[in-house]
Amino acid sequence: MCTTEQKPLFRDLTAEDPEPEVTEIESLCMNCHSNGKTRLLLTRIPHYKNVVLMSFSCEECGFENNEIQPGGAYADLGVRWKLQVQENIDLNRQVVKSDHTSIRIPELDFEIPAQSQKGEVTTVEGIIARAMAGLSQDQETRRREHPDAAAQIDAFLERLQALKTLQTPWTLQLEDISGNCFVENPVAPRKDPRCDRHDFKRNKEEDHKLGIFTQEELNDEAKAEPEVGSYDCMVTDEVLQFRTNCPDCNAPADTNMKLTKIPHFKEVVIMATVCDACGHRTNEVKSGSGVEPRGVRYELRVAGRADFSRDVLKSDTCALSVPELDLEVGGRALGGRFTTAEGLLRGSLEQLRDSAALTGDAPALADPQALTEFTKKIEEVLDGKRAVTIVLDDPAGNSYVQALTDDPKDDDGLKVTWYERSYEQNDELGLNDINVDNYS
Repeated sequence: MCTTEQKPLFRDLTAEDPEPEVTEIESLCMNCHSNGKTRLLLTRIPHYKNVVLMSFSCEECGFENNEIQPGGAYADLGVRWKLQVQENIDLNRQVVKSDHTSIRIPELDFEIPAQSQKGEVTTVEGIIARAMAGLSQDQETRRREHPDAAAQIDAFLERLQALKTLQTPWTLQLEDISGNCFVENPVAPRKDPRCDRHDFKRNKEEDHKLGIFTQEELNDEAKAEPEVGSYDCMVTDEVLQFRTNCPDCNAPADTNMKLTKIPHFKEVVIMATVCDACGHRTNEVKSGSGVEPRGVRYELRVAGRADFSRDVLKSDTCALSVPELDLEVGGRALGGRFTTAEGLLRGSLEQLRDSAALTGDAPALADPQALTEFTKKIEEVLDGKRAVTIVLDDPAGNSYVQALTDDPKDDDGLKVTWYERSYEQNDELGLNDINVDNYS
């Protein structure tokens, strides 16, 4: 029986893979209407995700075009980035934008709407340069036929040029309803001092723009029976299995799902996926009972082996931070998982080791030596040579840290604080348009 090795669909570009699988398609040139060639490459961008690179060239007229499209599913939430451009290093930051990314510069009241440009990997300076090139197009004709309009555009081009020379600090705002947008952090893995990221829940209209429809919208009559695999159909001792795609290489894989009860906490859904193509393994945990009325913050002092072995349930809305290491990890970076305090630190360490420098128009800004020193500090914590405090902040209230006493208040190494969510946190959880008191 002949077998063929199954390879991941999206692979890293490495020296061990000198001939990546490039697909060539004969396609129409939109410039001269002759036949040209489109080359498709499925690859991965470090620190980001799988993408499809498309390159078109026409031998007849020399026209060329390059595009980038996300190679996976849309993110669960949209994303907004706000970057304060104050230094030259900010102009060289790598930016990955999709077709659905809108760009705003409030100081100039300038906006590039979503879907007006194709997705690309560029830099902050590249965004300004592309805008200037678009505005400069046909300026000579415009000066002859519409001199007043041409003069206004020339004045605006001077203001854009001032942004490139950083005569004054300015702000770059990106919004992407698909969640497929990224801005490089030059001080990674530390928190970016001049760039803020905010996830938001899409509304129904934005979902429809992406082609996302609920089952009720597709079939208004499909309401009588609960869907197979929903929480209502799940039994505690039953393991459900369904076909999905690997989150790493997008190859077909099996996902096992089970509803279980965590003592002193609540019911959760545990999902595990193993990919036969690339060997990727992932475990996810989802709450089985909705959002809590208040957020929760755990402060766990890790100073011994007993602290490392505490059970920890981290939801995908829970942010992780270690103040002593200046480490901050967003909720969706590690995802939801049921592990231990040691497992959280090891998961962060593995992500840092697997990350590579982002490549593109400009050289990587992050210092690899700083990253190496940072991983050594985490290793010292895992070896018990350094005591730290792990802070878990979950606005949804769906995270849990095991206490070593019957009453968590008597546990000296664990501090639990429940708090009222802010408007922004409710917005991120999609609760501002509903009665929050009904969620529990």
